[in-house]
Amino acid sequence: MITTLVHHQIRRFERAAGYDASYLHELADASLGAFRRFAGVRALSSFREDVPLDAWYAAKIAATLAQDCGPCLQLNVTLGARDGLPAAQLRAMLTGDLAAMGDDAALVWRYARAVCVRDFEADLLREQIVGRWGRRALASVALQIAVAGLYPTLKVAFGHGKACSRIRVGEEDIVPRLAAGSVA
Repeated sequence: MITTLVHHQIRRFERAAGYDASYLHELADASLGAFRRFAGVRALSSFREDVPLDAWYAAKIAATLAQDCGPCLQLNVTLGARDGLPAAQLRAMLTGDLAAMGDDAALVWRYARAVCVRDFEADLLREQIVGRWGRRALASVALQIAVAGLYPTLKVAFGHGKACSRIRVGEEDIVPRLAAGSVA
């Protein structure tokens, strides 16, 4: 009964987001206990406090791009568009066009990328984020960076990893340009 309900919830999410969550079905079938614990990641990935929406998505997209440039990245872009981010800004986040992102998003995008590659620039950028929005905003951004790798890693572990692909923004396909190792 519980397994049926879990699969129903996953299918509802898949339909709403246009996302293949086969790996979540497989996790639930393998272990409901593991699925329940992993479900807590959703709460982490939706946490936002004191940081502007575009900057928050910049953290999600930059960090996801460092981990995965396929369906998980597409999901973040789709959700960003649904939350009202302009296609041009999402395109800029995918291609690393800092000038087109806007100042807030560019700051957090650069920070997320620096954290992902362990670049020393992260220290300076962290100070700027705290100075601009405070430590609660930093916590929101840090959680998005940390969570970005969980979904792609689980997908690959269950054999559902995908190669890099074009990302749909509005009516246009974008090829993410930055490799995981490049900061800017």
